[in-house]
Amino acid sequence: MISLMKNLAGMILLVVTLQSCNQGQSLQRYYVDNQEQPNFLSIDVPLSMLNLDKEQLTDDQKDAYKSIQKLNMLAYKVTPDNTLEYEVEMAKVKTILDDSKYEELMRGGNPEDGTFVIKILGKKDDIEEFILFGSLDNKGFAIIRVLGSDMNPNKIMTLASVMDKANIDDSKLSQFTEFFK
Repeated sequence: MISLMKNLAGMILLVVTLQSCNQGQSLQRYYVDNQEQPNFLSIDVPLSMLNLDKEQLTDDQKDAYKSIQKLNMLAYKVTPDNTLEYEVEMAKVKTILDDSKYEELMRGGNPEDGTFVIKILGKKDDIEEFILFGSLDNKGFAIIRVLGSDMNPNKIMTLASVMDKANIDDSKLSQFTEFFK
């Protein structure tokens, strides 16, 4: 009986190990692995930093605001000394985002001004994560993750329309923009 239990436990461990190997690296794992590495900049932005006047928001905008928990930003700066590493990191991120669990919403840009892609993780009306990945070969790349629960793309877009009126505390955001100068 004991050897049967050991065999069963060993098979369960093998299945779990094989299953986790097949899932590949997640975007979250990529963030954690690189947030303190050279040439990377990582910033977590609480939603409170946006300083929106919640009394002026429509019901859809309030719903969108409540559904967002935080923003994670990770950037990689390319320099003449790290172009090979930059290409490796770009390939890693593209491989992660090519996973079928990420659904593409939009793609745009051009090689001179930079390219971007917006992807989501979750179901249409229950989005867990919006991902904005942008790159410019002579500057680097940035990944912005909007994390939340029950996020709705249409409501999030209505919230985006009032962002230009927000009194944004840019102390953290200025680190991000200065990183690429």
